[in-house]
Amino acid sequence: MVAQQVALGAHPPVHNRPVGTNETFDIAGPAGRLEAILMRPDGEARAAAVVCHAHPLHGGVMHFKVVFRAAKALQGEGLAVLRFNFRGVGRSEGAHDAGRGEQDDVRAGLDELARRFPGLPMVAGGFSFGSTMALRAGCGDARVRALFGLGFPLSMDPDLAHLQACTRPRLFVQGEDDTIGPPPRLRALVDALPEPKTLVVVPGADHFFAGHLDELQESIRSWAATRPWEAA
Repeated sequence: MVAQQVALGAHPPVHNRPVGTNETFDIAGPAGRLEAILMRPDGEARAAAVVCHAHPLHGGVMHFKVVFRAAKALQGEGLAVLRFNFRGVGRSEGAHDAGRGEQDDVRAGLDELARRFPGLPMVAGGFSFGSTMALRAGCGDARVRALFGLGFPLSMDPDLAHLQACTRPRLFVQGEDDTIGPPPRLRALVDALPEPKTLVVVPGADHFFAGHLDELQESIRSWAATRPWEAA
């Protein structure tokens, strides 16, 4: 396992780099319309990613700063990135389904990317609740070649069998002071997972990476720069 304390590298801040265009549209989801934004990179996309937001019943939306920064990091490394609102959030139709139907929402996002970017490898990830949904859906989808979890809510997900069976590259980024997914417990989990895997602990950061969004973004950018989807 690659484990590290993250620090900004020699690259200029990702959020200051020129990027491509954004497109808003609706996806035909399993419970109705899903409100979505596609962030295109400059030039031809080398992969496509879905980034999922935090818990819908606790204010999670696709515009949340952690989700946006993750998407910008991936977009800056040449990925087309899809963010969407889970069912019952914003303009998305349906109602919260306690994490069951939300996994189908992730699959609908992956289907949309496959339609728009046929043949490209896909990446799935998210923040907090969204990381759980992305990893559950993504580990079971052969089209997904790499996965990531940000602020993984370890204390809220008792069944982790899907992670133990997943052998595709996985990145976990956790705040040092995250009380929902304490790093020592997460490190023990990641240590037991099959390779390849990377755990980044951001010093001084809480669950929401408040005051540490640059470090979060750089950790995702540096991981994406290695093109982990090509190693799967």
